[in-house]
Amino acid sequence: MKILKKILIILLIAYVGMVFSFESWLGYSQPQGRGVVTINTTDDEGITTGRAVSLITNGENLYIARNHWPKRWYDQAIENPNVSLENEGVTTEYLAASVSGEEHDQVDADNPLPTRFRFLTGYPPRYFIRLDPK
Repeated sequence: MKILKKILIILLIAYVGMVFSFESWLGYSQPQGRGVVTINTTDDEGITTGRAVSLITNGENLYIARNHWPKRWYDQAIENPNVSLENEGVTTEYLAASVSGEEHDQVDADNPLPTRFRFLTGYPPRYFIRLDPK
């Protein structure tokens, strides 16, 4: 029984290390690709920072999902909803609105994440913001 506990602890530590490494790599590299835009958020001190995120179109609305444990950009967008998106050299201003209830469930169901991705990111909770045009 002791050896089984040791093996499980080693596997858990290895998994946490893998998730930390994967999330760190994503944060550092901020990969670009189809559907990836930069969201610019402003913190309490007025400093604006950009973060690569995936843009989701669901019906007529635009959304961005928080799919990872690091969530500073998400918290900043909720606290100061005046955000901008940069996409292919064009910047557009939006108001960020937190999504919950049926709207959240529908966007989540319409835009599922692959199991492999969820495993690599450690199954973080998923939240959405809707981008309303200014």
